[in-house]
Amino acid sequence: MGCFANPENSGHTPNPLSRGDLIKTMIKIPKEVQFILEELKNHNFEGYIVGGCVRDFLLGKEPKDWDITTNARPEEIQKIFPESVYENRFGTVMVKTRNSEPCPRPRSGIGTRNIVEVTTYRIDEKYTDKRHPDEIKFASSLEEDLARRDFTVNALAMKTRNAKRETRTNKLQDCEIIDLFKGQEDLKNKIIRAVGDPNKRFNEDALRMLRAARLAINLDFDIEKNTFEAIQKNNCLLKFVSQERIRDELVKIILSDRPDEGIELLREAKLLKFVIPELEKGIGVAQNLHHIYTIYQHLILSLKHCPSKKLEVRLAALFHDIAKPQVKRGEGPSSTFYNHDIVGARIARKILRRLKFPNDIIDKVALLVRNHMFYFDTEIVSEAGVRRLLKRAGRENMKDLMDLRIADRLGSGVPKAKPYKLRYLEYLIHKVGKDPISTKMLKVDGREIMKILNIKQSPEIGAILNVLLSEVLDDPEKNNKEYLTKKVKEFKKIKNLDLKEIKKCEKKIKERKEEEDLKDKQKFWVK
Repeated sequence: MGCFANPENSGHTPNPLSRGDLIKTMIKIPKEVQFILEELKNHNFEGYIVGGCVRDFLLGKEPKDWDITTNARPEEIQKIFPESVYENRFGTVMVKTRNSEPCPRPRSGIGTRNIVEVTTYRIDEKYTDKRHPDEIKFASSLEEDLARRDFTVNALAMKTRNAKRETRTNKLQDCEIIDLFKGQEDLKNKIIRAVGDPNKRFNEDALRMLRAARLAINLDFDIEKNTFEAIQKNNCLLKFVSQERIRDELVKIILSDRPDEGIELLREAKLLKFVIPELEKGIGVAQNLHHIYTIYQHLILSLKHCPSKKLEVRLAALFHDIAKPQVKRGEGPSSTFYNHDIVGARIARKILRRLKFPNDIIDKVALLVRNHMFYFDTEIVSEAGVRRLLKRAGRENMKDLMDLRIADRLGSGVPKAKPYKLRYLEYLIHKVGKDPISTKMLKVDGREIMKILNIKQSPEIGAILNVLLSEVLDDPEKNNKEYLTKKVKEFKKIKNLDLKEIKKCEKKIKERKEEEDLKDKQKFWVK
């Protein structure tokens, strides 16, 4: 994806969206949204669906939420909808609805009620903090309200033409689209363009620069030339935005279908240094004979190829080698990066704390980065070594750690995501974790046997456990404390244990272990 698009140089004049272009799938406008529009009209007020939900509706995407704008003042909205809440200075009233058909994403509510935001037309005054207007003034027209919005594709309004509930439909021909800034043209040409002067828009709210990148990535659009240049020019304004808001936009990029392009777009837009400056330290820094890409390229490609959709794993893929520029020693094919996993875990923590991520996410990402260099050789590492890995990283994290290793490998340009060594490790992890044919699975243990029989530790204890296990293998329902305790009491006289019977039990256990082990090897394609 290019960093920007300029339709003026495309050799043709963009045409507005046709009826066929406007909507790809039938998206229903929720009944409670239509009800609010009708009630506003019944009380002689204007009402329009507005913003991103109109954009998504026209693109055939299910809107995440539905917003309404009106010329009614907040106190008038509350009179029309008594069950509403107004606790802000932006003219937004939270209207509770009782409709049985829920909104796509209920924001809050009591019981089955949903919330729809209804906002009075407004004009935003000077933005001293580059994020919030110093003063809100209510406007008298929809045109004034749309003119203050960020991008043309979000400055669209819509209402249904049919007022009567029994005649209303969701067909596009029954909707009136208000498009004052050629937003439909930009939808058709897949362009993110600021409304009016982009420099003014970004000076009003610096977060809009990150939002432009996020929308471009999520919608697979390009950023229009003048808008993109204004982002580069005003990038330093991002320092006025709270880390929490920056984090929220970053998360949406990381979880998108093209997260690598999103990070690269932030770099091209000169925003990355205000979000994750640590990443830029790897730009142009070569690695060693094991890598064909620079550190920055490798991290971006690892994010691209990460097989997991989990935020923690994708962040770990982006950060796993982030300490390499700091620990690098030497140049060329023989350069080293000792302890980059340990230092990298500390740097990842620092980044995520700065961006105000929750502690559980910080801990998980740091753990994955710290352990991503786990060593494994089928001829050297034993089952005991695998148990140590499980103890260090946690059995519950092994799937995520494996996905990180796959991302690391593919991000290095290797053709195989999961070579034999990794498959064999998976097999051993499964074998050690499953421990399917073992006395450890019994509901009684050696200590309980010694207590029941009033004897000391001896080889006979193991023999008794094997006899019990042999019975459980034939009938798993016998693996309960009551039955096994009763069975142990039958061995009051240890000398009566039949040696042949014990050997027979041990042989059965061995055969079952070999049978299960063969199944596991076939499952993981190992020998």
